[in-house]
Amino acid sequence: MPLAFRQSIGYFALFMCGGLDMAVIGPTLTNLAGQTGSTLGEIGMVFFLGAGGVSLGTLLGGWTLDRTSGRLVLGSAQIISGSLLFLVPHVRWYVLLLALFVVKGIAGGVVGTGANTLIQWTHGAKAGPFVNALHFFFGLGAFLSPFLLGLLLTAGAVYSNAYTLLALFDISVGVAVLLRLSPPQPPQMAHSEAGATGTQRSYLAPIVVAAMLFLFFYVSAEITFAGWLPTYAVNLGLADAARAAYLTSLFWLAFTLGRLISIPVAVRFSSAHVLVAALVGCAGFLCLLVVFPDSPQVMWLSAAGVGFSMAPMWPSGYNLAVQSIHLTARIGAVIMLGDSIGGMVLPGLMGLFIERAGAEAMTKLVLASMGATALAFGAIVLFRARRHALTPRVSDSAPGKTSTV
Repeated sequence: MPLAFRQSIGYFALFMCGGLDMAVIGPTLTNLAGQTGSTLGEIGMVFFLGAGGVSLGTLLGGWTLDRTSGRLVLGSAQIISGSLLFLVPHVRWYVLLLALFVVKGIAGGVVGTGANTLIQWTHGAKAGPFVNALHFFFGLGAFLSPFLLGLLLTAGAVYSNAYTLLALFDISVGVAVLLRLSPPQPPQMAHSEAGATGTQRSYLAPIVVAAMLFLFFYVSAEITFAGWLPTYAVNLGLADAARAAYLTSLFWLAFTLGRLISIPVAVRFSSAHVLVAALVGCAGFLCLLVVFPDSPQVMWLSAAGVGFSMAPMWPSGYNLAVQSIHLTARIGAVIMLGDSIGGMVLPGLMGLFIERAGAEAMTKLVLASMGATALAFGAIVLFRARRHALTPRVSDSAPGKTSTV
């Protein structure tokens, strides 16, 4: 097996762990609130502070990967993340649980930045399908996690059993990465920013900022919808705890299928075309849920439809931005700050919105966040086209094409 593919398997496993860890939180929010004696609004802070930790980890990962062995960085961070996940259902103090999520978020931010950056370094201009595959494995983990939880609850087990199993898998992957992964070194600059004209360099910052905003609003929508969907279903009397876990699993199953399909699609179509289709589909299913909030059938249909439509957005938007600039670990970390901060604000505050305005507020705010995602996407396309007009080069188009979008 070629070295690049062996390296990619390690990144895939790390992202699968990220999906497993993230998706188990939503269906167990009420359990975590109960074990710490906190309200629904208060327990939502695990999203806020956890994502704050991811922001710090993103910056830390960008700084260390340009200087330190990727194997050491990713393996150590993954082992720490798995160890902290094991502790989550055993912490009885609310403040201590929040602190645990901050530290776990830092480790997760290092892993996320590292895997995204290293897979770009590994495959270069051909990274598009591999980035989609990377995020497919995140979706696969996110599907399996609540499904496992639902099976355990149906069999009479307790939620802490799911955390234990997932933590053991996380730690095993971290050990394997630490011992076996051989990540690439930072590539030499094929198109140096330093050698560009002042006008050409002037579009670097707008592309990076637009990409940050794209990830901010998209991740806000994804984490809010997936994390609070079980609460939405239970509060409106549309499902009990076990069925709500299966509902979350359905979302991530559709999300995973969408990511799987997006791998060959990324070879044939440009990222911009994929994003247009995904945004339209997601808006349509969210509108259904806004119009028919009390319908169980619409809820299940929309959960699957939103998951499938959201699936290609993160990798497509990220590829669209970074394929027109020279990607260093630090630039990648700055862009991914949008991801980590997006997972902090709206998901962290959603518990308060639901307490004050009802569960229906969740779908309306997710729809608004997706509208902002579309605006950020338009900005990426605009700035990218202007930069390409000044520095013509082949970007992330399909084989044989030279489209700038």
